[in-house]
Amino acid sequence: MSSIPAGWEAVIGLEVHCQLLTKTKIFSGASTTYGAEPNTQADAVTLGLPGVLPVLNREAVTMAVKFGLSVDAKIAETCVFARKHYFYPDLPKGYQISQYELPIVEQGHLDIEVDGVAKRIGITRAHLEEDAGKSLHDAFPGFTGIDLNRAGTPLIEIVSEPDIRNSAEAVAYLKKLHQLVVALGVCDGNMQEGSFRCDANVSVRKPGAPFGTRTETKNINSFRYVQQAIDYEIERQIEVIEAGGKINQETRLFNPDTGETRAMRSKENANDYRYFPDPDLLPVVVTAADQERIRASMPELPAAKKARFESQYGLSAYDANLLTSESALADYYETVVKVSGAEAKTCANWVTGDLLAALNKSGKAIEDSPISATQLAGLVARIADKTISGKIAKDVFEAMLAGEGDADAIIKAKGLVQITDEGAIAAAIDAIIAGNPQQVADYRGGKDKLFGFFVGQAMKATQGKANPEALNRILKEKLAG
Repeated sequence: MSSIPAGWEAVIGLEVHCQLLTKTKIFSGASTTYGAEPNTQADAVTLGLPGVLPVLNREAVTMAVKFGLSVDAKIAETCVFARKHYFYPDLPKGYQISQYELPIVEQGHLDIEVDGVAKRIGITRAHLEEDAGKSLHDAFPGFTGIDLNRAGTPLIEIVSEPDIRNSAEAVAYLKKLHQLVVALGVCDGNMQEGSFRCDANVSVRKPGAPFGTRTETKNINSFRYVQQAIDYEIERQIEVIEAGGKINQETRLFNPDTGETRAMRSKENANDYRYFPDPDLLPVVVTAADQERIRASMPELPAAKKARFESQYGLSAYDANLLTSESALADYYETVVKVSGAEAKTCANWVTGDLLAALNKSGKAIEDSPISATQLAGLVARIADKTISGKIAKDVFEAMLAGEGDADAIIKAKGLVQITDEGAIAAAIDAIIAGNPQQVADYRGGKDKLFGFFVGQAMKATQGKANPEALNRILKEKLAG
């Protein structure tokens, strides 16, 4: 995050478009599957052909309520759909069905933490709406292609209060929101495919002064780009004002190649969209009983899961936060603990350390891990029952990554079973002491650092298979004389 010059303050609000994980569109039975051939999922309702009527997808309403409950928001007992009018090639009806005066979710909040400082970000509203289509500017030289497969896909647009003051807070809020909607199962969170994208409203002011004129940077699809776009816009606006200019209320686009934003069009106000209630859709009623039924179907939320990991497994706040950052990662960890029977902290160390490092290096998600949770549990179990040492386990782990099989098969094939016979370990140590009389004398004379030399020699003699705990204990006893 670039620093904001002294005497200035940024005011930031985010609008997040979250594509809902329904199988069909919000007002028709057309599929929402991503990646289909262009325009193969644009049915008569999506196109707004004469004589067709929209029918609301009940599951989209359920998902919106789930989100509202998860952020402690007020769920409207009655909400209404409205037509938002604007003309754009990928909006086939000439209007978008959205919600305006009576959204389904209002007055929620999300708690974030940046550099150890907690902060609550208000959520003004979350409303249901249909997505627009997609313009393809590079498909045909000299032309723009229109793909209407995405048109009609259900969204919730989540609007924050202008409580965010820098790009670090914005990214923390977005990541927390992303984690939440994925955990709820209402969105797949795929930013590259556009199912979770952000519009950033940014203005600057002198601290305590009224809000300045804001710009809106549209459709930013990565956390890194959000940070870059906000930082650039803050710096640009301050430079304009300090040079005696004025900020224009406008919509801007972010260029990831240059890290800059550029003006796209003047920013519209609500009046420009000529909102009015959609005459083809009845008001939606969500009763208290509906809310309780939906609440009962909700999974454990990330904040509650983090608290449980700390209390149930005795993990640090850092480990618990990392392990619950993704539902799939939390499930993976709990499987390792359950199947291995090993200490929860040991399991956490392997998952957050060796496994995540390997996945990051190969650019893979936890869902694509070449080592399953059950397989890793098998490895950790062999450490716990002292079949292998922690050092040998590292070699076994690398072999598992390479696809050489489960831990037990690798240990057997490579002859890696740990030596726990204390008689055999003592015999090896006796031979080392007999073969290094000068080092023994020096150690007994006060050169304690030579202990590492003897450990190394003993490990070499046992091909690294000696139980480290037994080896260290026996070696200390024998060197004591």
